[in-house]
Amino acid sequence: MTRTRTSLFLATIGLYVAIVAAVLNTSFLVRLDWQAMLFRPYKQWPELHAFLDYFVVLGQRGPTAVMVAAWLGWRSWRQRTLRPLLVLGASLLLLNVTVGAAKLGMGREGPHYANIMGSNEMWLTGDIFPSGHTANAVVTWGVLAYLATSKLARRWLSVVAAFFALGVGTTTVYLGTHWVSDVLLGWAAGLLILLALPWCEPLLARVQEHIEVYWGRLRRGLRAGAAGLPPVGAGPTLAGPGGGERLPSGTGGPGRAGVRGRAAPARHPHHERPAPHVVRRPGAERPGRGAPLERRP
Repeated sequence: MTRTRTSLFLATIGLYVAIVAAVLNTSFLVRLDWQAMLFRPYKQWPELHAFLDYFVVLGQRGPTAVMVAAWLGWRSWRQRTLRPLLVLGASLLLLNVTVGAAKLGMGREGPHYANIMGSNEMWLTGDIFPSGHTANAVVTWGVLAYLATSKLARRWLSVVAAFFALGVGTTTVYLGTHWVSDVLLGWAAGLLILLALPWCEPLLARVQEHIEVYWGRLRRGLRAGAAGLPPVGAGPTLAGPGGGERLPSGTGGPGRAGVRGRAAPARHPHHERPAPHVVRRPGAERPGRGAPLERRP
């Protein structure tokens, strides 16, 4: 990670802590929250409500993840690498863990469920601080700029990501579903994840290497099975008589192991023993019945 990126990461952490502290202390930021809520932008400009109801979907985790994953999946196929999909998966995992933990931990109620005028609505039963739509818009669309392969593409995709992140955040304030401070903290949370992605690259490279190794083994095993060969990684077989391959018990006859390859030699019955080899001397007559025979030692 470069020094500039490290400085931006530390500065964003400082901004994150400052926003949380300002809300906890019920400072001017909480007063701004209430002013925006009581202004009710959705009543000031009702003609925008229908369009912004659909526009805010670009910050929902499910639809945006599907759209971006489809594009990055095509890129992975074209470039023969899993890196784009792994980067997206790592960023969404970090998003769910960090933002989800903050939401549940601080338990802030939203504007529609506020109880006391001017309070910060913290440590209750809500889950809106920071704004998940805003943080997701920053991360999901920002990953496209992060994975850009050229400076021009990165510049244009950064503009697109900034437009969606700013647009989704302000739309949640317009609809009255989030406080202004929720959106500010959502921007900071999403930016922290994007700045932390380079630290994940070595781990993602190792994960990709393991996946490729296992995938190669699986493909070889499937091809071997289709060709009728023993599967890859099968244990050694036992050699039978004559160099054949010994089969498991039960396949070569009852009570004994079968042999695949060369056939076993025929065995003589116990009552048909071969006659002993007889040596005749030159000039000797054929002995008659009952004459003794000379056996070869």
